[in-house]
Amino acid sequence: MGGSARRGRGGMITEINVTPLVDIMLVLLIIFMLTANLIAKQAIDVDLPKASQGSAPKKSPIGITLTREGGLYLNGEEVTPAQLRAAVAAAVKDDAKATVLIAGDKHTSHGRVVWVLDVVKSLGVTNFAIQIDPASLQPPMPRTGAP
Repeated sequence: MGGSARRGRGGMITEINVTPLVDIMLVLLIIFMLTANLIAKQAIDVDLPKASQGSAPKKSPIGITLTREGGLYLNGEEVTPAQLRAAVAAAVKDDAKATVLIAGDKHTSHGRVVWVLDVVKSLGVTNFAIQIDPASLQPPMPRTGAP
């Protein structure tokens, strides 16, 4: 062929074979996809309650999570109640308008969530929110009877 850069008899190879590069990239993509799933599973497993109304807070420097088993987490790290109090007090000292986002498993007792609310309010937090799972909302129940 005219203009082709293929190797003739005794000539040099002047074109790049990209097939091995594409193979390597596909293997790396598959490895990334498989390990990303494992990394995501290391997150705290919390089954959030459903709600039809809700909005995401603008800024949430303090994230408190309550698990079904009774675990208490602050920004993803397991803590004791004393460590929670100290961290929230320090955050409020740094920012008087600090926001607390509370994520409690739907099977966590109501008393546990109220205890967390009481702790953060007693330390001066005035902005807090309860995290919900808006992605899997159930349709509202039909109303029966007069209001």
